[in-house]
Amino acid sequence: MRWFSRTLVLCFVLTRPAIAQSERWVVDPALSLAWWQINPHLNHLWATTCPGDPSWRPGEDRGAGWLVPDLKTPRGYAAIADTVVPLLPRKWALPLCARAVRGEIATSDASGWKEVRGLIVLRPDSLVTGLAMRDEYARKAVYESVRYPDIRFTIDSLTDIQPGDTLRATIVGTFEFRGVKRAATASAKAWRNAGGLRVMAQFTVVPRDLINVYGVSSVALGLGVGGQVWKTLHLGVDVVLKREGA
Repeated sequence: MRWFSRTLVLCFVLTRPAIAQSERWVVDPALSLAWWQINPHLNHLWATTCPGDPSWRPGEDRGAGWLVPDLKTPRGYAAIADTVVPLLPRKWALPLCARAVRGEIATSDASGWKEVRGLIVLRPDSLVTGLAMRDEYARKAVYESVRYPDIRFTIDSLTDIQPGDTLRATIVGTFEFRGVKRAATASAKAWRNAGGLRVMAQFTVVPRDLINVYGVSSVALGLGVGGQVWKTLHLGVDVVLKREGA
């Protein structure tokens, strides 16, 4: 009888489900980018950390050398809200990007993605609009990237998960800009691509918050915010995550 009891215990140990182990995914910087876009964009207010991608080009007021003959470039400065965000999404994840985005996520539920933690970090110095003077001014007066070299989004969880070949969800976390942290949510979609998991996510900021919350100088933002020309600031990433050890 004692032998029988020991056998049952041994069978239970051998057949019970293993405790889920944390699975770690790391951003591939060469395949990953970040972007922002003002709405209305006035046909020039958007930026990327991957200007070498063939799907991207600057708008009006671009510097020399940016004109791409085989692509139609936006014209004019009309303050019309655009429903296309981002305006210039890339078609393929190609290893053409500056190493401006880094980060990782960890999950103990890679099938359902219900237990996710992570961090995505952007170096704003790498954001390019296509006009060097504008970019340098943004680094000094808006990002203050010498003092605040990183923009961060901490991922606390996923909600509203819609599984499928393309997973859709809402990311719940904390956005940190110029040392100020605020709760934020971002819409996201993810699918298998480029040898990993490609994730596109974006969220919005009220332009006035750049002054009232994050401490950007009202002089630096000018009429865009002061004259209430800008209605929405869209921020996003298009990253490729690779499973650690794969």
